[in-house]
Amino acid sequence: MKVVSYIDQGLCIGCKICIEVCPMGVFVMSGEKAVVMNPEKCNGCEICVENCPVDAITLKWTDL
Repeated sequence: MKVVSYIDQGLCIGCKICIEVCPMGVFVMSGEKAVVMNPEKCNGCEICVENCPVDAITLKWTDL
């Protein structure tokens, strides 16, 4: 089991802060929203969670 970032697309405002603060390069933009492109790179540091202005990012456990 591994913890990875998850973005609620209904809450994401496309501010790109998660892309800027993520040290692992997990996020990219897809249209006007951020998406998790490389979930296997997530180290669970929570920097994205702490910096998201709309609380659209959470960490979840996965079998990756």
